[in-house]
Amino acid sequence: MDVIDALKRRISTRAFLDTPVSETEIRELLDAARWSASGGNLQPWQVYVVAGEARQRVIDAVQKKLSTDPFTNEAAFPVYPESLWEPYRSRRFQVGEDMYELLGIPREDKGARLAHLMANYEFFGAPVGVFFSIDERMNPNQWAHLGMFMMSFCLAAEAKGLATCMQEAWTVHAGTVANALGVEKPQIVYCGLALGHADKDAKVNQLRTRRAEVDEFASFEGF
Repeated sequence: MDVIDALKRRISTRAFLDTPVSETEIRELLDAARWSASGGNLQPWQVYVVAGEARQRVIDAVQKKLSTDPFTNEAAFPVYPESLWEPYRSRRFQVGEDMYELLGIPREDKGARLAHLMANYEFFGAPVGVFFSIDERMNPNQWAHLGMFMMSFCLAAEAKGLATCMQEAWTVHAGTVANALGVEKPQIVYCGLALGHADKDAKVNQLRTRRAEVDEFASFEGF
């Protein structure tokens, strides 16, 4: 599989099999992703991989927090800008509507929608969770480099037949996750990622998000 194939095949997988993924396999993905572009070669990322008891410890910590304070928000910044404007507002709304329509969950069924949202905090059943952190003193340039590293990890996983889902849902519980992982300042947890083998029979994994055509976001001169 070449990189273009991997880019086009990758989706946010939201249903996984319980098939294990070995530490050796994950190390191979990280060994590939570490060659991501990094301004000044700072390589401003730290990675925490959890499986088994460690994975469950993170899940339990966040679920306990949710049971006592369901509206908690420990993010260092909003996941999305407030009062999101067009076309971004419509794009965000549409992906949710497409997903719930595929699952047969109507808008008025708040309970079913909440249950699906809460599946984030079990990694959608994936046997491996991956968390990414960065030194809070870094600036937006280094955050961009962290994003490139994360995408490289996902593409490497795709090439190896593994599925991923980047999960900003963990961001609002960043402090709780950090405590469960033993992450100390100045490192701050950004988000999580579910890693495993996709359940190809799950309806939700049929979702392909709509993407803007090239001419909607690119301009060309001098050709």
